[in-house]
Amino acid sequence: SGGMIKRAALARALALDPDIVFLDEPTSGLDPISAAEFDELVVKLRDTMDLTVYMVTHDLDTLFTACDRVAVLGKKKVLVEGTIDDMLKSEEPWVKSYFRGKRARQLDLAARA
Repeated sequence: SGGMIKRAALARALALDPDIVFLDEPTSGLDPISAAEFDELVVKLRDTMDLTVYMVTHDLDTLFTACDRVAVLGKKKVLVEGTIDDMLKSEEPWVKSYFRGKRARQLDLAARA
């Protein structure tokens, strides 16, 4: 399965006990359940192995689950950098549309404020 292939690739990356791991769209192609399981695995490994994880992703669920800091790239520069809460409060038009627009993750923004 796609999830098993991704977990095996992650295991290979961790075999040399790195301090830093780079992940490129780690949940792309996975069904929502497998993606959520992979996110939980990344968080568990990050916390237990004291890893720094750099991740490129468009998956908002992954961002909310696995990331404690985010940098949004656009227009050939970093548009916004900070926590998920910083992203949700950003008034930068592209960031605002992505995190709070019609296709954004549906959540209670007031509860995060």
